[in-house]
Amino acid sequence: MMNPSIAVLAGDGIGPEVMAQTLRVLQQVAPQITTKHGLIGGAAYCQYKSHFPTATKQLIDVCDAVLFGSVGGPIEAAEQPQWKNCEVNSILALRNHLKLAINSRPAKFYPALKDISPLKNERLEACDEILILRELLGDVYFGEKRTYTANGYKIAEDTAKYDENQIAQVAHHAFKIAATRKQQVVSVDKANVLDTSKLWRQVFQQVAKQYPEITLTHMLVDNCAMQLILNPAQFDVIATSNLFGDILSDAASALPGSLGMMPSASFSSKGFGLYEPSGGSAPDIAGQNKANPMAQILSLAMMLRHSFDLHTEANAIEKAIENTLDAGFRTQDIMQVGRRAVGTQAFTDEILHHL
Repeated sequence: MMNPSIAVLAGDGIGPEVMAQTLRVLQQVAPQITTKHGLIGGAAYCQYKSHFPTATKQLIDVCDAVLFGSVGGPIEAAEQPQWKNCEVNSILALRNHLKLAINSRPAKFYPALKDISPLKNERLEACDEILILRELLGDVYFGEKRTYTANGYKIAEDTAKYDENQIAQVAHHAFKIAATRKQQVVSVDKANVLDTSKLWRQVFQQVAKQYPEITLTHMLVDNCAMQLILNPAQFDVIATSNLFGDILSDAASALPGSLGMMPSASFSSKGFGLYEPSGGSAPDIAGQNKANPMAQILSLAMMLRHSFDLHTEANAIEKAIENTLDAGFRTQDIMQVGRRAVGTQAFTDEILHHL
């Protein structure tokens, strides 16, 4: 790719400070990538009176990928114009603008951090990484919605809708990813109740015929939630719908110990990628040098691998983070007895030392 460039949208809260550290890592491993900065969320509203202004859309449209931070403000200020509907107007609008169809969220288990997991060590012994693939453009999030009054009561309706092409796109992506991993996919649905899930299961079964080397298992979403706690090691790639994926990916992200370590990537049907941490803007610790930069830096690694085919550089970042953890450095969210507590910048300094 000639003259690659990325749109950097740091956003609000801890976004700018973890993004600043992440760009230090980018400069060291891939200085050939040009960064172009734009505003989104509350930061954009201050200047443009819009959470996702035209200037940011135009910036994104001329870049090869997006590195996104976080958006949103304090809960107590949620009704103020700067923050009202900020997340919906920012990240959901951004996903829609880019037609992002699939979210990929890995939950990585680090041996050095096994003691901070809410699970007992014996449940984690065989765990490496769980990858959850979530469909992004269908389900109740984008179906018809209405609230009305009948017989003196308020009634609210959200319509879940899927077509077979949307489902097939997720299925193909899941099987192709699984072919590079442990060659197994768990498709999660609620096919014993929901028509959308019945179609989901049918399409996955049809697509699976094109990937005979991949083992496909179906699991109901309530059982999957339970199995993530009881036996997480059984999973490698999980593929599911928008609503179920939203819930299960957060549940899986908690298992390694902190959302501050969880990156994610979202892809359009054409392969364009947006990369962001799984956690929020954490305004309560913003500007205090306390935020864990791992999720943002690991999102950068995903970007280098998937959008620019820089596998060596991505692997180097991931290994440097493991070495930093093995050396005993911790931010406050993953602090353990006998380890060294450091801030956002010092943690990144150590990552750079290991690169």
